[in-house]
Order: sequence, then C-alpha cells, then structure tokens
Amino acid sequence: MAIAVLVIGFAVLRFAPSLTEQAIDSPHALLGNPTGATTSVAQPDNFLVVRPQYVLSYNRDKGIPNWVSWQLNQGWLGELDRVPFETDTTLPDGWYRVTPDDYTGSGFDRGHLVPAADRDRTEADRQAAFLMTNIMPQSPDNNRGPWEKLESYCRDLVKQGKELYIIAGGVGSGGIGERGRQTAIAQGRVAVPASTWKVVVVLDRPGLGLAGVTTLTRTIAIVVPNRQGIKAQDWRDFRTSIDAVEELTGYDLLSAVPKPVQDVIEPRIDVN
Repeated sequence: MAIAVLVIGFAVLRFAPSLTEQAIDSPHALLGNPTGATTSVAQPDNFLVVRPQYVLSYNRDKGIPNWVSWQLNQGWLGELDRVPFETDTTLPDGWYRVTPDDYTGSGFDRGHLVPAADRDRTEADRQAAFLMTNIMPQSPDNNRGPWEKLESYCRDLVKQGKELYIIAGGVGSGGIGERGRQTAIAQGRVAVPASTWKVVVVLDRPGLGLAGVTTLTRTIAIVVPNRQGIKAQDWRDFRTSIDAVEELTGYDLLSAVPKPVQDVIEPRIDVN
C-alpha cells in the first residue's frame, strides 16, 4: 500500500493512507496510486480526481496537483487547436478554485502536467488538458526548454508504435521565474515547486497492460530545476532513476508493478 505524503521544501512528511484508499479503475492508473489518493474531502491535500483523459492527486492547500498520471498512445493524438485555460469547477464546494488569472504577471508559465499536445483528439480531451487542476507554475525556461523537449520525445516514441505510461509532478518549495524567486503566487494560493519531475514507462506496443512491464522495460525519469537559464538544455541532462524521484517525493510511483520488477527497473538510469 502506498504511503501518502505532503512535501514541504525538500522535507517529506509522511502520513498513513486512509482506510478508504481505493484502487483506481482507469487505464491511466496502470502503474498504481502513488500516494494512496482518495475521493474523500477529509483528505484535501491528496484528493483523487479521475477523468477519462487522466487521473491526478490534487493538493487543495497548494493549489496544484501532487501528481498526474496518464496513458499515451497514437489513439490520443490529433490536431485540434489550443483552447483557453479554465477553472476546474468540479472541485468540492468551499475549496478555492485556481483561475487562469492567478498566474497572470507572476513570471511563471501555466505549465501543463498532461501536455496539451497529448490530448488533442477530441474537444473534451483538449478541454481537460486546460483545466487548472492540470497546471503548476513553471519557469518559462523549464517549461519551454527541457520539459517541452521530453514531451515531444514521448510523442515521437508513440508515433513509432510505443505505448507510454507517464506520471509527473512538482517537488520542493520555491522556483525562479521571470520575476525572481517565489514560493507562491496568487496571494499565496498557488505553491511554486522547486523542481519538476516526470517518470515514463515505455511499452513496446499498446495493449500489453501491466504484464508488459518487465525487468527489460525501458523507463525514463527526470528532475528539472524550476528556474530560468536552462532553456537550451536537453532533457537528457536531467536524467535520474525512479528510485531517486521516489526518495525526493516520498511517493510509491510504480506501486502496482510487481516488486521483483520494481527492484530492477527503479534503480536504473536511462542511457538511450
């Protein structure tokens, strides 16, 4: 069972998962539920949101997701245009709902966790990608540099026939945007992470399911500083192991993968 966590700075606070912790019936959660997120409002900083397009753990007090998880294959790709960012009105009553304007003038991009180009098959998919619960503050050079380059590389793999399972989020407190270092924007309602991270599990073809994750499966993990001055760098400069991301976040990222497989693939650093 995964242990739910709250990350403040780089100190990881662990708290026991709820007894109501639920398995997620979604292809996007093939790898598991990294924090034992539930739909209980009693767990507002580890609140499970399940959509046809992705699943996520939302942190009410930070105003950003803890993590977002999604499947990517050629069936998700299309050619629809961008749409406006939208407030997520499905969050529980009484919770602050982050607006697109909360980022205006902050010096940080409205950074997608699930990229817009990963969800441009239908209008509903496109709109889901632009909900503010799928967004975190990213420095422009992070978002438009190595982060975007890995997003594009993932779609290149998909166009070669691969199927990917991806989990991404932010960690730590305080990033450096166009207006300098900030720990929060929107009058403290939206936390700014110190780094962004992503884990990618690459399956040879669609339809293999969890059985397709073996000790030979390729994995990619990155941790990228959320700051300016890195736009020209390649995503490969920030490669690390899944174990390292788990140590940093406190999450159990591949909780549904058999432990003997985890023990082999999680310490590896991609060299392709």
